[in-house]
Amino acid sequence: MPDDRSAMRPIDRLLAIMARLRAKDGGCPWDVEQTYATIAPHTIEEAYEVAEAIEQGDRAALKDELGDLLFQVVFHAQIAREEGSFDFDAVAGAIADKMERRHPHVFGVAGPVATATLQVKAWETQKAEERAAKAKAEAPPSALDGVGVALPALTRAQKLQARAARVGFDWPEARQVLAKIEEETQEVRAEIETHGSSDRLDEEVGDLLFAVVNLARKLGLDAEGALRRGSRKFELRFHKVEAALAAQGRTPAEAGLEAMEELWIAAKDSESAK
Repeated sequence: MPDDRSAMRPIDRLLAIMARLRAKDGGCPWDVEQTYATIAPHTIEEAYEVAEAIEQGDRAALKDELGDLLFQVVFHAQIAREEGSFDFDAVAGAIADKMERRHPHVFGVAGPVATATLQVKAWETQKAEERAAKAKAEAPPSALDGVGVALPALTRAQKLQARAARVGFDWPEARQVLAKIEEETQEVRAEIETHGSSDRLDEEVGDLLFAVVNLARKLGLDAEGALRRGSRKFELRFHKVEAALAAQGRTPAEAGLEAMEELWIAAKDSESAK
């Protein structure tokens, strides 16, 4: 006799599996012990793995990683269902309502939007109106409302800058941001040369990073993605250095900085030659 679950819609089957895993009697002890807080780091990790699969162009991995990310949503929704807060249907319904509300040119009475750029502006206007309405009873609305504090630091910095830019607080040109980066670099150098405190150095390096993120934004780049790709490039080149040293029968520690730098340049040159 076939398993009744085989006839279920995949999403219903997944929800049933999650409920079974969380069952106090006969469930999985690890799943039963989890909370929103303990699952949150896994949710963030799965989102990054989705991004990595996209960057690598690996569609099979993307399918798997999207499934892992969906499972995180299902997990949080099951915990909420058990405490009586909401369930998966409420999550899906809320985002469906939001998408319809934020696309009046598609689902409402507003006229069509000609370009993606105009749509982004309309989207941000709608979001700003929603944030203002939500904050009205709590505190005076700010252009920076709604930028999550738990976001990755580069992503949060770029979102804060974009919000400020929408109300006119922005450099007109990218070259002015370059000048700001040079200014912040000089301030870091001054702290190093005067043996500044770790707190002061932390502050100045933070300012420098914030300025670099601002440059990425002005150039239409995603700072988080750019750094992720830069880290990946470093990783690949360093692997080449290690491989070259291994062929010589040496380790990085034995070779020293000068030899590794030569191999690094060779690895970089080999990429340029392709």
